[in-house]
Amino acid sequence: MNIHEYQGKSILKSFGVAIQEGIVANNVEEAVTAAKDLNAKTGTSYYVIKAQIHAGGRGKGGGVKLAKNLDDVRDISGRILGMQLITPQTGPEGKKVNKVLVAQDVYYPGATPIKEFYMSVLLDRNSGQNAVMYSTEGGMDIEEVAHSTPDKIYKELIDPAVGLQAFQARRIAFNLGLEGDAHKEMVKFTQALYKAYIGCDAAMFEINPVLKTSDTKIIAVDAKVNLDDNALYRHKDYEDMRDVTEEDELEVEAKKHNLNYIRLDGNVGCMVNGAGLAMATMDMIKLAGGEPANFLDVGGTANAQTVEAGFRIILSDKNVKAILVNIFGGIVRCDRVAQGVVDACKVIGEINIPIIVRLQGTNAEEAKTIIDHSGLKVSSAILLSEAAALVKDALK
Repeated sequence: MNIHEYQGKSILKSFGVAIQEGIVANNVEEAVTAAKDLNAKTGTSYYVIKAQIHAGGRGKGGGVKLAKNLDDVRDISGRILGMQLITPQTGPEGKKVNKVLVAQDVYYPGATPIKEFYMSVLLDRNSGQNAVMYSTEGGMDIEEVAHSTPDKIYKELIDPAVGLQAFQARRIAFNLGLEGDAHKEMVKFTQALYKAYIGCDAAMFEINPVLKTSDTKIIAVDAKVNLDDNALYRHKDYEDMRDVTEEDELEVEAKKHNLNYIRLDGNVGCMVNGAGLAMATMDMIKLAGGEPANFLDVGGTANAQTVEAGFRIILSDKNVKAILVNIFGGIVRCDRVAQGVVDACKVIGEINIPIIVRLQGTNAEEAKTIIDHSGLKVSSAILLSEAAALVKDALK
Protein backbone atom coordinates (compact mmCIF):
# COMPACT_ATOMS: atom_id res chain seq x y z
CA MET A 1 0.00 0.00 0.00
CA ASN A 2 1.45 3.33 -1.08
CA ILE A 3 0.95 6.34 1.17
CA HIS A 4 1.52 10.08 0.77
CA GLU A 5 4.73 11.88 1.68
CA TYR A 6 3.20 13.59 4.70
CA GLN A 7 1.94 10.24 6.00
CA GLY A 8 5.31 8.59 5.46
CA LYS A 9 7.04 11.40 7.32
CA SER A 10 4.67 11.04 10.25
CA ILE A 11 5.66 7.35 10.50
CA LEU A 12 9.34 8.22 10.28
CA LYS A 13 9.03 10.86 12.98
CA SER A 14 7.30 8.40 15.31
CA PHE A 15 10.42 6.22 15.11
CA GLY A 16 12.80 9.08 15.80
CA VAL A 17 13.83 9.92 12.23
CA ALA A 18 14.52 13.64 11.78
CA ILE A 19 12.26 15.09 9.07
CA GLN A 20 11.50 18.30 7.24
CA GLU A 21 8.51 19.62 9.19
CA GLY A 22 5.29 20.27 7.31
CA ILE A 23 1.50 20.44 7.52
CA VAL A 24 -0.92 19.00 4.98
CA ALA A 25 -3.66 21.17 3.46
CA ASN A 26 -6.75 20.35 1.39
CA ASN A 27 -7.45 23.87 0.12
CA VAL A 28 -5.84 27.31 -0.20
CA GLU A 29 -7.06 28.65 3.13
CA GLU A 30 -5.77 25.59 4.96
CA ALA A 31 -2.42 26.07 3.20
CA VAL A 32 -2.13 29.66 4.43
CA THR A 33 -3.08 28.61 7.96
CA ALA A 34 -0.54 25.79 7.78
CA ALA A 35 2.18 28.26 6.81
CA LYS A 36 1.34 30.49 9.77
CA ASP A 37 1.37 27.51 12.15
CA LEU A 38 4.66 26.32 10.70
CA ASN A 39 6.17 29.76 11.21
CA ALA A 40 5.12 29.73 14.86
CA LYS A 41 6.47 26.20 15.34
CA THR A 42 9.80 26.38 13.49
CA GLY A 43 10.40 30.08 12.91
CA THR A 44 10.62 29.54 9.16
CA SER A 45 9.42 32.31 6.84
CA TYR A 46 10.21 30.45 3.61
CA TYR A 47 8.03 27.50 2.60
CA VAL A 48 7.92 24.67 0.07
CA ILE A 49 4.54 23.74 -1.42
CA LYS A 50 4.56 20.07 -2.40
CA ALA A 51 1.82 18.26 -4.33
CA GLN A 52 0.70 15.06 -2.60
CA ILE A 53 0.23 12.24 -5.11
CA HIS A 54 1.44 8.64 -5.21
CA ALA A 55 4.23 9.26 -7.71
CA GLY A 56 7.81 10.48 -7.82
CA GLY A 57 9.27 13.20 -10.00
CA ARG A 58 6.83 15.82 -8.72
CA GLY A 59 9.41 18.58 -8.85
CA LYS A 60 10.10 18.04 -12.55
CA GLY A 61 6.36 18.11 -13.23
CA GLY A 62 5.84 21.44 -11.48
CA GLY A 63 4.38 20.00 -8.30
CA VAL A 64 7.01 21.40 -5.91
CA LYS A 65 7.43 25.17 -5.59
CA LEU A 66 9.19 27.59 -3.22
CA ALA A 67 7.05 30.24 -1.46
CA LYS A 68 8.84 33.24 0.05
CA ASN A 69 5.83 34.69 1.91
CA LEU A 70 2.16 34.04 2.68
CA ASP A 71 1.02 35.62 -0.60
CA ASP A 72 3.22 33.13 -2.45
CA VAL A 73 1.73 30.31 -0.37
CA ARG A 74 -1.78 31.37 -1.39
CA ASP A 75 -0.88 31.77 -5.07
CA ILE A 76 1.21 28.63 -5.49
CA SER A 77 -1.08 26.30 -3.52
CA GLY A 78 -4.00 27.62 -5.58
CA ARG A 79 -2.18 26.69 -8.78
CA ILE A 80 -1.04 23.26 -7.60
CA LEU A 81 -4.32 22.14 -5.97
CA GLY A 82 -6.58 20.66 -8.61
CA MET A 83 -3.89 20.45 -11.28
CA GLN A 84 -3.40 17.27 -13.31
CA LEU A 85 0.22 16.60 -12.40
CA ILE A 86 2.18 14.64 -14.98
CA THR A 87 5.47 13.03 -13.95
CA PRO A 88 7.56 10.16 -15.37
CA GLN A 89 5.77 7.83 -12.93
CA THR A 90 2.15 8.88 -13.58
CA GLY A 91 1.99 8.23 -17.30
CA PRO A 92 0.64 10.75 -19.82
CA GLU A 93 -2.73 10.99 -18.07
CA GLY A 94 -1.19 12.36 -14.85
CA LYS A 95 -2.84 12.50 -11.43
CA LYS A 96 -5.11 15.11 -9.92
CA VAL A 97 -3.67 16.91 -6.89
CA ASN A 98 -6.14 16.99 -3.99
CA LYS A 99 -3.69 17.84 -1.18
CA VAL A 100 -0.51 19.85 -0.72
CA LEU A 101 2.13 19.68 1.97
CA VAL A 102 3.27 23.07 3.25
CA ALA A 103 6.79 22.40 4.50
CA GLN A 104 9.63 24.43 5.95
CA ASP A 105 12.33 25.41 3.47
CA VAL A 106 15.31 23.57 4.92
CA TYR A 107 17.63 24.91 2.23
CA TYR A 108 17.32 28.53 3.39
CA PRO A 109 19.43 30.57 4.08
CA GLY A 110 22.09 28.15 2.82
CA ALA A 111 25.06 30.25 3.87
CA THR A 112 27.06 27.07 4.49
CA PRO A 113 27.31 24.40 1.76
CA ILE A 114 24.75 21.61 2.14
CA LYS A 115 24.69 18.12 0.66
CA GLU A 116 21.95 15.82 -0.68
CA PHE A 117 22.14 12.04 -0.33
CA TYR A 118 19.92 9.15 -1.42
CA MET A 119 18.85 6.31 0.88
CA SER A 120 16.32 3.50 0.69
CA VAL A 121 15.56 0.34 2.67
CA LEU A 122 13.99 -2.69 1.00
CA LEU A 123 14.20 -6.44 0.64
CA ASP A 124 17.04 -7.83 -1.48
CA ARG A 125 15.41 -10.94 -2.94
CA ASN A 126 18.63 -12.40 -4.31
CA SER A 127 20.21 -12.66 -0.87
CA GLY A 128 17.04 -12.98 1.20
CA GLN A 129 18.23 -10.08 3.36
CA ASN A 130 17.20 -6.50 3.88
CA ALA A 131 19.29 -3.88 2.13
CA VAL A 132 20.12 -0.23 2.64
CA MET A 133 20.76 1.37 -0.75
CA TYR A 134 22.48 4.74 -0.58
CA SER A 135 24.41 7.24 -2.65
CA THR A 136 26.28 10.51 -2.37
CA GLU A 137 24.34 11.72 -5.42
CA GLY A 138 20.86 12.38 -4.04
CA GLY A 139 18.27 14.62 -5.65
CA MET A 140 15.98 14.65 -8.65
CA ASP A 141 18.37 12.83 -11.02
CA ILE A 142 19.03 9.68 -8.97
CA GLU A 143 17.69 7.50 -11.82
CA GLU A 144 20.32 8.94 -14.17
CA VAL A 145 23.01 8.35 -11.52
CA ALA A 146 21.98 4.68 -11.25
CA HIS A 147 22.06 4.36 -15.05
CA SER A 148 25.25 6.27 -15.85
CA THR A 149 27.40 5.84 -12.73
CA PRO A 150 26.21 2.73 -10.87
CA ASP A 151 29.48 2.69 -8.91
CA LYS A 152 28.09 5.62 -6.92
CA ILE A 153 25.24 3.44 -5.59
CA TYR A 154 26.19 1.48 -2.45
CA LYS A 155 24.39 -1.49 -0.88
CA GLU A 156 24.58 -2.65 2.73
CA LEU A 157 23.02 -6.08 3.28
CA ILE A 158 21.44 -6.68 6.69
CA ASP A 159 20.71 -10.06 8.22
CA PRO A 160 17.07 -9.73 9.40
CA ALA A 161 17.81 -12.09 12.30
CA VAL A 162 20.30 -9.69 13.90
CA GLY A 163 19.28 -6.34 12.39
CA LEU A 164 21.36 -3.33 11.44
CA GLN A 165 24.64 -3.37 13.35
CA ALA A 166 26.40 -0.24 14.61
CA PHE A 167 29.47 -0.88 12.46
CA GLN A 168 27.24 -1.05 9.36
CA ALA A 169 25.64 2.31 10.16
CA ARG A 170 29.11 3.79 10.63
CA ARG A 171 30.26 2.31 7.31
CA ILE A 172 27.31 3.92 5.56
CA ALA A 173 28.18 7.32 7.02
CA PHE A 174 31.83 6.83 6.08
CA ASN A 175 31.00 5.87 2.46
CA LEU A 176 28.91 9.03 2.22
CA GLY A 177 32.02 11.04 3.03
CA LEU A 178 30.80 12.39 6.36
CA GLU A 179 32.86 13.15 9.42
CA GLY A 180 32.50 14.75 12.84
CA ASP A 181 28.99 15.64 13.98
CA ALA A 182 27.51 14.97 10.53
CA HIS A 183 28.91 11.41 10.67
CA LYS A 184 27.30 10.82 14.08
CA GLU A 185 23.99 12.29 12.88
CA MET A 186 23.95 10.02 9.81
CA VAL A 187 24.59 6.96 12.00
CA LYS A 188 21.59 7.88 14.18
CA PHE A 189 19.48 8.65 11.11
CA THR A 190 20.26 5.30 9.46
CA GLN A 191 19.55 3.34 12.63
CA ALA A 192 16.22 5.09 13.16
CA LEU A 193 15.26 4.62 9.51
CA TYR A 194 15.91 0.88 9.64
CA LYS A 195 13.98 0.65 12.91
CA ALA A 196 11.02 2.37 11.21
CA TYR A 197 11.23 0.01 8.21
CA ILE A 198 11.04 -3.06 10.45
CA GLY A 199 8.59 -1.57 12.94
CA CYS A 200 5.87 -0.70 10.45
CA ASP A 201 6.29 -3.79 8.22
CA ALA A 202 7.21 -1.70 5.21
CA ALA A 203 7.93 -3.09 1.77
CA MET A 204 10.10 -0.08 0.96
CA PHE A 205 11.31 3.22 2.35
CA GLU A 206 12.90 5.66 -0.09
CA ILE A 207 14.26 8.98 1.16
CA ASN A 208 15.41 11.28 -1.63
CA PRO A 209 16.95 13.51 -0.67
CA VAL A 210 18.44 12.89 2.73
CA LEU A 211 19.81 16.33 3.52
CA LYS A 212 22.86 17.42 5.48
CA THR A 213 21.83 20.89 6.57
CA SER A 214 24.05 23.90 7.01
CA ASP A 215 24.38 23.04 10.72
CA THR A 216 25.32 19.38 9.94
CA LYS A 217 21.95 17.88 10.92
CA ILE A 218 20.65 14.98 8.83
CA ILE A 219 16.95 15.07 7.88
CA ALA A 220 14.51 13.38 5.51
CA VAL A 221 13.27 15.97 3.02
CA ASP A 222 11.06 13.50 1.16
CA ALA A 223 9.56 10.11 1.98
CA LYS A 224 8.27 7.50 -0.43
CA VAL A 225 6.80 4.66 1.61
CA ASN A 226 5.19 1.39 0.55
CA LEU A 227 3.62 -0.71 3.32
CA ASP A 228 3.13 -4.46 3.11
CA ASP A 229 -0.61 -5.05 2.58
CA ASN A 230 -0.37 -8.46 4.20
CA ALA A 231 0.78 -6.92 7.49
CA LEU A 232 -1.86 -4.20 7.77
CA TYR A 233 -3.88 -6.27 10.22
CA ARG A 234 -1.12 -5.43 12.71
CA HIS A 235 -1.34 -1.70 11.95
CA LYS A 236 -4.94 -0.57 11.86
CA ASP A 237 -3.85 3.07 12.10
CA TYR A 238 -1.74 2.67 8.98
CA GLU A 239 -4.60 0.99 7.13
CA ASP A 240 -6.61 4.20 7.60
CA MET A 241 -3.93 6.01 5.55
CA ARG A 242 -5.08 4.34 2.32
CA ASP A 243 -6.14 6.93 -0.27
CA VAL A 244 -8.37 5.12 -2.75
CA THR A 245 -8.53 8.21 -4.98
CA GLU A 246 -4.88 7.52 -5.83
CA GLU A 247 -5.56 3.92 -6.82
CA ASP A 248 -7.05 2.39 -9.94
CA GLU A 249 -10.83 2.33 -9.49
CA LEU A 250 -11.15 -1.21 -10.83
CA GLU A 251 -8.44 -2.46 -8.47
CA VAL A 252 -10.25 -0.79 -5.57
CA GLU A 253 -13.50 -2.49 -6.57
CA ALA A 254 -11.72 -5.85 -6.83
CA LYS A 255 -10.38 -5.53 -3.29
CA LYS A 256 -13.95 -5.19 -2.01
CA HIS A 257 -14.60 -8.70 -3.31
CA ASN A 258 -11.22 -10.12 -2.19
CA LEU A 259 -10.08 -10.51 -5.79
CA ASN A 260 -6.42 -10.26 -6.80
CA TYR A 261 -6.71 -7.88 -9.75
CA ILE A 262 -4.12 -5.73 -11.52
CA ARG A 263 -5.04 -3.68 -14.57
CA LEU A 264 -2.66 -3.91 -17.54
CA ASP A 265 -2.58 -2.25 -20.95
CA GLY A 266 -3.70 -5.13 -23.16
CA ASN A 267 -6.87 -6.16 -24.99
CA VAL A 268 -7.66 -9.66 -23.64
CA GLY A 269 -9.32 -9.90 -20.25
CA CYS A 270 -8.29 -12.88 -18.09
CA MET A 271 -10.08 -14.67 -15.27
CA VAL A 272 -7.98 -17.45 -13.76
CA ASN A 273 -7.58 -19.26 -10.45
CA GLY A 274 -4.06 -19.44 -9.09
CA ALA A 275 -1.17 -17.07 -9.72
CA GLY A 276 0.91 -19.66 -11.60
CA LEU A 277 -1.89 -20.52 -13.99
CA ALA A 278 -2.62 -16.81 -14.41
CA MET A 279 0.97 -16.12 -15.48
CA ALA A 280 0.92 -19.08 -17.89
CA THR A 281 -2.36 -17.85 -19.33
CA MET A 282 -0.96 -14.38 -19.89
CA ASP A 283 2.06 -15.89 -21.65
CA MET A 284 -0.20 -17.91 -23.94
CA ILE A 285 -2.21 -14.81 -24.81
CA LYS A 286 0.99 -13.02 -25.85
CA LEU A 287 2.15 -16.02 -27.90
CA ALA A 288 -1.22 -15.94 -29.66
CA GLY A 289 -0.66 -12.32 -30.67
CA GLY A 290 -2.76 -10.64 -27.99
CA GLU A 291 -1.90 -8.63 -24.91
CA PRO A 292 -3.33 -9.38 -21.43
CA ALA A 293 -5.59 -6.59 -20.17
CA ASN A 294 -5.34 -7.67 -16.55
CA PHE A 295 -4.17 -10.14 -13.97
CA LEU A 296 -7.20 -11.57 -12.15
CA ASP A 297 -6.92 -14.47 -9.73
CA VAL A 298 -10.30 -15.46 -8.30
CA GLY A 299 -8.59 -17.70 -5.72
CA GLY A 300 -9.45 -21.10 -4.42
CA THR A 301 -12.60 -20.15 -2.53
CA ALA A 302 -14.42 -18.34 -5.32
CA ASN A 303 -18.18 -18.55 -5.54
CA ALA A 304 -20.71 -17.37 -8.11
CA GLN A 305 -20.84 -13.89 -6.56
CA THR A 306 -17.08 -13.27 -6.61
CA VAL A 307 -16.79 -14.62 -10.15
CA GLU A 308 -19.62 -12.35 -11.25
CA ALA A 309 -17.83 -9.39 -9.64
CA GLY A 310 -14.59 -10.28 -11.42
CA PHE A 311 -16.37 -10.66 -14.74
CA ARG A 312 -18.02 -7.27 -14.39
CA ILE A 313 -14.69 -5.66 -13.49
CA ILE A 314 -13.07 -7.09 -16.63
CA LEU A 315 -15.93 -5.82 -18.79
CA SER A 316 -15.57 -2.35 -17.26
CA ASP A 317 -12.22 -2.01 -19.02
CA LYS A 318 -13.02 -0.45 -22.41
CA ASN A 319 -9.79 -1.80 -23.89
CA VAL A 320 -10.93 -5.42 -23.54
CA LYS A 321 -11.73 -6.98 -26.93
CA ALA A 322 -12.05 -10.60 -25.77
CA ILE A 323 -12.27 -12.51 -22.49
CA LEU A 324 -10.53 -15.75 -21.59
CA VAL A 325 -11.80 -17.66 -18.56
CA ASN A 326 -9.29 -20.36 -17.61
CA ILE A 327 -10.15 -22.33 -14.48
CA PHE A 328 -8.63 -25.54 -13.18
CA GLY A 329 -11.01 -26.85 -10.56
CA GLY A 330 -8.98 -28.15 -7.68
CA ILE A 331 -10.37 -26.35 -4.65
CA VAL A 332 -12.66 -24.00 -6.54
CA ARG A 333 -15.55 -25.73 -8.31
CA CYS A 334 -15.93 -25.22 -12.05
CA ASP A 335 -19.73 -25.07 -11.82
CA ARG A 336 -19.48 -22.08 -9.45
CA VAL A 337 -17.32 -20.27 -11.95
CA ALA A 338 -19.65 -21.12 -14.81
CA GLN A 339 -22.69 -19.91 -12.86
CA GLY A 340 -20.87 -16.68 -12.02
CA VAL A 341 -20.10 -16.04 -15.69
CA VAL A 342 -23.71 -16.67 -16.66
CA ASP A 343 -25.08 -14.45 -13.88
CA ALA A 344 -22.72 -11.63 -14.80
CA CYS A 345 -23.72 -11.77 -18.45
CA LYS A 346 -27.40 -11.62 -17.55
CA VAL A 347 -26.91 -8.64 -15.25
CA ILE A 348 -24.70 -6.74 -17.67
CA GLY A 349 -26.86 -7.44 -20.69
CA GLU A 350 -25.71 -7.89 -24.27
CA ILE A 351 -21.98 -8.51 -24.56
CA ASN A 352 -20.48 -7.84 -27.97
CA ILE A 353 -17.02 -9.29 -27.42
CA PRO A 354 -15.95 -12.95 -27.72
CA ILE A 355 -15.82 -15.08 -24.57
CA ILE A 356 -13.61 -18.16 -24.40
CA VAL A 357 -14.05 -20.51 -21.46
CA ARG A 358 -11.77 -23.34 -20.40
CA LEU A 359 -13.01 -25.18 -17.31
CA GLN A 360 -11.26 -28.36 -16.21
CA GLY A 361 -11.30 -30.27 -12.93
CA THR A 362 -13.90 -30.47 -10.15
CA ASN A 363 -17.45 -30.47 -11.56
CA ALA A 364 -16.20 -29.61 -15.05
CA GLU A 365 -19.04 -31.55 -16.71
CA GLU A 366 -21.66 -29.70 -14.65
CA ALA A 367 -19.97 -26.45 -15.60
CA LYS A 368 -20.13 -27.32 -19.30
CA THR A 369 -23.82 -28.06 -18.96
CA ILE A 370 -24.43 -24.67 -17.32
CA ILE A 371 -22.56 -22.86 -20.10
CA ASP A 372 -24.17 -24.89 -22.92
CA HIS A 373 -27.69 -24.19 -21.64
CA SER A 374 -27.11 -20.52 -20.87
CA GLY A 375 -27.81 -19.25 -24.38
CA LEU A 376 -24.54 -17.30 -24.31
CA LYS A 377 -22.25 -17.09 -27.30
CA VAL A 378 -19.29 -18.74 -25.64
CA SER A 379 -16.45 -20.76 -27.16
CA SER A 380 -15.14 -23.62 -25.07
CA ALA A 381 -11.74 -25.32 -25.00
CA ILE A 382 -10.07 -28.23 -23.24
CA LEU A 383 -6.38 -27.52 -23.75
CA LEU A 384 -4.78 -24.17 -22.95
CA SER A 385 -3.29 -24.09 -26.46
CA GLU A 386 -6.79 -24.47 -27.90
CA ALA A 387 -8.02 -21.59 -25.77
CA ALA A 388 -5.13 -19.43 -26.98
CA ALA A 389 -5.95 -20.28 -30.60
CA LEU A 390 -9.57 -19.23 -30.01
CA VAL A 391 -8.33 -15.96 -28.56
CA LYS A 392 -6.21 -15.41 -31.66
CA ASP A 393 -9.21 -16.04 -33.93
CA ALA A 394 -11.38 -13.74 -31.81
CA LEU A 395 -8.93 -10.87 -32.12
CA LYS A 396 -8.96 -11.15 -35.89
